[in-house]
Amino acid sequence: MPCLLIDLPFCVKTHVCRIMRISWVCAVPLLCASLAWLPPTAAEEPSSTEIGKHTVGLVVGGMLPVRLMDTQPSKLNGVAVHPSWQTVLTDPIGESWWSGLVALGVEGAFLGIAEPTGAYAIGFTPKLIYTFTSVGPIKPYLEGGGGPLWTNFDGRIPEQGSDFNFLVWGGTGASYDLSAQWALTAGVRFSHISNGGTDSPNGGLNYLLPFVGVSAKRF
Repeated sequence: MPCLLIDLPFCVKTHVCRIMRISWVCAVPLLCASLAWLPPTAAEEPSSTEIGKHTVGLVVGGMLPVRLMDTQPSKLNGVAVHPSWQTVLTDPIGESWWSGLVALGVEGAFLGIAEPTGAYAIGFTPKLIYTFTSVGPIKPYLEGGGGPLWTNFDGRIPEQGSDFNFLVWGGTGASYDLSAQWALTAGVRFSHISNGGTDSPNGGLNYLLPFVGVSAKRF
């Protein structure tokens, strides 16, 4: 390091410059050592919490008619497609076999009716999901939801006298992780369609939906 003490005698300048060089030689290793011992911030491991993680998915199934009352003569057959999104609200709850995560989501409903006549229904349903996390790579879950359903049932499906209806459903299933991002799903649901008494007739329609699907954790 060059010495800039220009107003001092030569012997004094030489002595001071030597001291300054020694100080720098000692200071640099100490500075490097102190930086090495600083707690890491940028390289910290990501949080292990499940809260806020998002998943998108798609399930497809065949509708199987369930007639519970005499006012439900139709055999409702068709295909249902349900795209969905959900986010985790909690970390695992409990430490027993029932330990699991609570998630909230929304799901689209696209129904293609083949019997008793050709018809369709389009809607969406907010949903709540509880996924068991203590039973290994296969994760069973319970879910349910309900929401509006726009249809062309009036004049086609004898149980329902309006095109605006509601879809309410509940079911169970399981997911199997193929990787950290992708999973396969399968399960069964019980679904009920009615107009909530807003029009007549309102006999209601019921069906079981065995389904398979795929889901992806996006972020």
